[in-house]
This record gives sequence, structure tokens and C-alpha cells, in this order.
Amino acid sequence: MRKLINVRMLAHLLIVVCSLSYQTNAQSNETWTGNQAIQWYTKMEWLNGLAAKPGDGINPEEFAKRYHANQAGWEKAFAFLKNTDFTRLRPGKYPIDDENVFATISEGPPRELSNSKWEAHQTFSDIHFVVKGKEKIGIIPVQKIKLNVAQEYNSARDIAFYTTEEGKFYVAEPGVFYIVTPTEAHNPSNKVDGYDGVKKVVVKVRITP
Repeated sequence: MRKLINVRMLAHLLIVVCSLSYQTNAQSNETWTGNQAIQWYTKMEWLNGLAAKPGDGINPEEFAKRYHANQAGWEKAFAFLKNTDFTRLRPGKYPIDDENVFATISEGPPRELSNSKWEAHQTFSDIHFVVKGKEKIGIIPVQKIKLNVAQEYNSARDIAFYTTEEGKFYVAEPGVFYIVTPTEAHNPSNKVDGYDGVKKVVVKVRITP
């Protein structure tokens, strides 16, 4: 009789655990949308002490999804931006987590704006972080311009180019960074009057399903 009671209790316990697990998974799948994503984003805890702020034009909901799908990668990316003295680093590629998270540093004159230089990625999200000078960066959802292909997607370079006269431009400068995910096309490295030299960092974070 006691064994039967124990078996029933164990079965009941398993049902409870499975139910809680299902509810947790369901909540996880529904999290990071709408107000939940915005509330998380605006707290800025994800900066982990980085003394810079996100610029306008970032999609909080999409970033929240990408961040929580690969939190370890994003934490390494922001730690790199926080702890690195970029005045000491030359242009080049810098691994942060092998090929999962890495940075490229560039320095030189910005380009004249081109409507055919809207780029988008499928494998990586970007953090655009200007160290010196100013440049313009445009951002627009890929969905709005996906038919205006200038160059087909190149998987080796993880890039496709689009042509559009739409999209909003923002000024990227020291202390302000921009995040673009594969759902957004962006047009970076454009000239701001009075600034002929720009040093910038682009940290790339591999996306996960």
C-alpha cells in the first residue's frame, strides 16, 4: 500500500514538474516581444557598465530576441567595448570569441553617401562603435527593400547590398553606438561635414536560432 502511495506521489510530482517546465518554455518563447522587450531594453542592464549609450534607430524587440538567444556572445562583445583602449589598437581584425564574436577596426576618410550601399547580413549582428570623428549610418528594415537587390547575398562575406532612397540616417559619434541585426539593412561610414577622419569598431556577434 505504501509503495502504491509513493508511486502515485511520484507520478503527481512528475506531472507538476512537466507542467511547470511547459509553462516556463511557453513563457520563454513569448518573452522579448512588445512591452517586455522595451522594458528590458530601457533598463540598460545589458550594457554591463559600458560608458556609452545606444543610438536611436535600434529595434529593441529584435535586439532583445538576439541578445537572449546568445547572451554569452553579447556579453563578451560589450565587455570588449568597455575594457579596450582603442587608441592603442591598429586597424585590423580582433578575435573575441574565435569566429563567434570578433571585432574589426578601421580608420580613414568616410565615404560619400551612396543609395546602393545598403548592406544586410544573415549570420551576424553588428555593433557600430565610433572611437574618433563622426559618420552617418542609415537603418531600414530589410523587409521594406528586399526586392531592390544591388548585389546578391554572398555567404562567404555574409553580406548583400540593396538600393533605396528610403531609410533614416543617424550620426554615429564617440559615446553613441548602433546595433543592427539581420532584420535590418544599414548604410554606414558616410561623411559628416567637418569630419574627414573616422576611427571605428564594428563588433560582430553570431546569431543563433
